[in-house]
Amino acid sequence: MSDGVEHHRLVIAGSGIAGLTAAIYGARANNEPLVLEGDEPGGQLTLTTEVDNYPGFPEGISGPDLIQRMKQQAERFGAEIRHGIVEDLDVSLRPFTLTLNSGDEITADAVIAASGASARTLGVPGEDELMGYGVSTCATCDGAFFRDEDMLVVGGGDAAMEEANFLTRFANKVILAHRREEFRAEAWWVDRTREKEADGDIEIRKNTELLEIHGSPEGGIDHVTLAHHPEGHPTAKLDDPETEVYDLEVGAVFLAIGHTPNTGYLEGTGVELDDTGYIITEGGRGADQTATGIDGLYAAGDVVDHHYQQAITAGGLGCMAALDADEYLETHVKRETEAAETADAAGD
Repeated sequence: MSDGVEHHRLVIAGSGIAGLTAAIYGARANNEPLVLEGDEPGGQLTLTTEVDNYPGFPEGISGPDLIQRMKQQAERFGAEIRHGIVEDLDVSLRPFTLTLNSGDEITADAVIAASGASARTLGVPGEDELMGYGVSTCATCDGAFFRDEDMLVVGGGDAAMEEANFLTRFANKVILAHRREEFRAEAWWVDRTREKEADGDIEIRKNTELLEIHGSPEGGIDHVTLAHHPEGHPTAKLDDPETEVYDLEVGAVFLAIGHTPNTGYLEGTGVELDDTGYIITEGGRGADQTATGIDGLYAAGDVVDHHYQQAITAGGLGCMAALDADEYLETHVKRETEAAETADAAGD
């Protein structure tokens, strides 16, 4: 480690539920973690107005409030939280070297990757040009800007259902388009959405996909082009005579089609990723379940979990990663430090 380089015992990349839980446990273990907030401080939960399923809050709590409380708790035990985006991680030597987007370098004895995942987009014509001008990936951020408009939500999972229900507060009507017949969302969300459908607030269009968004940054969205096929996935069947392509007037489009894990900084490290970029951890039933295959590098939260993706499961993984990192620091790093001190003493 060169002179002047800032060093930390534990660095946590990400400040969502997983990262902050890891920070709480890491700080309580006297590992003085540095938490790097990334480009979405607080993670996806800061975009959620109501969190009703996080244990301990019978009346619910807002996402930003929960994140703020966790930050205060982590800082109370000695964690440091600051803005920083990891662009590169060098695992070839110990300590690790992290290069930030600012150009600064810091070193760490152990690292927890809790960098989460970012909202996915469709890549359809008009999407990029109108992002922020009627196209959004966050209903809670932008819904109120399109009050009394018809709004289109694209997706069929929990996030799509939640966004569709939230938008009924502002919309004239919410149209929910899903490319298949069956929804991926949990039954509770489907039932709630069906209730809103019965009230006339939401219109569900199954086996339907978005083809194009029409409008301009100056005037916003004018209308969209949709495709429907009775057997689903209509974009793969545009030449089929049963596929109907039609236009629909809406004032806003909200994309809720999943997320892409933020793992670009791990390229070249040897960390194993699946086909979609999620980190593959050790798993199993014993210790080191959050290990990545690189000694001293652990992973937690939505950067690992592409299935459950709940705040409580992210927190659980953050706890596990902090405990795994602490064991590593107390054994491997302590042993290496003692060996180096012994060697230095022998050379004196």
